[in-house]
Amino acid sequence: MALKETFFISHGSPTLSIDESLPARHFLKGFRERFLSHQKPNAILVISAHWETSEPTVNSIRGRHETIHDFYGFPKHMYQLKYPAPGAPELAKRVKDVLMASGFTTVHEDKKRGLDHGAWVPLMLMYPEADIPVCQLSVQPNRDGTYHYNLGRALASLKDEGVLIIGSGSATHNLRSLGSSKNIASWALEFDTWLKDALLSGRHQDVNNYDMKAPHAKVAHPWPEHIYPLHVALGAAGEGVNGELIHHSWDLGSLSYASYRFPSLNRSS
Repeated sequence: MALKETFFISHGSPTLSIDESLPARHFLKGFRERFLSHQKPNAILVISAHWETSEPTVNSIRGRHETIHDFYGFPKHMYQLKYPAPGAPELAKRVKDVLMASGFTTVHEDKKRGLDHGAWVPLMLMYPEADIPVCQLSVQPNRDGTYHYNLGRALASLKDEGVLIIGSGSATHNLRSLGSSKNIASWALEFDTWLKDALLSGRHQDVNNYDMKAPHAKVAHPWPEHIYPLHVALGAAGEGVNGELIHHSWDLGSLSYASYRFPSLNRSS
């Protein structure tokens, strides 16, 4: 059965995996019941901010995924968490094929890389049984928003094959600005609000050019890898789609957990 929507999840801090005080954790634990209670995806494609390559790369894993603990200085038991979801080599091949057919001339396969925390932390809350095949697709931080939007457009047909497409990043991501204040930094609030307004009104081109259009763009994202998964999810939904804000919370003074749903229109993507 075809899936009719794509999602962008702000995965925030790795402590999302254990911290019951974070509202985003409870949002993700209720995700399946709220959005996909009547439909189990055939496979999940995650575009994670934590896999950066110069050219598009998919992980093509046979058997169960290794869990990559790609973070430092956190409580010991976080490094013992596992998410042994099955790999999705058939989906990896489909992703490679559709991208190359759409003009992405070089797409690599990685047959060893497991799931980084941008993938397994939200998935362990959304689908704790770890019984759905998962494939990851990398981002290219040397490219721009339009490039990643077009990457998403090339992937749109996978929804018709029952593939759940999730971009996992962060609506704001400036690690040097994190603090303990409960007051939200003005630059973070202004950028986050601009992004919400642009997505909810379907201003795709503005989002693609966020670095020139949005207030405080370079402060909100000193590096672009955490926003590019949003562009892929938006592109995969199709032109003319208005986003829906499905969760919003803050942590550490400037870290937005804003997450969005992009319902596809009833026409070709």
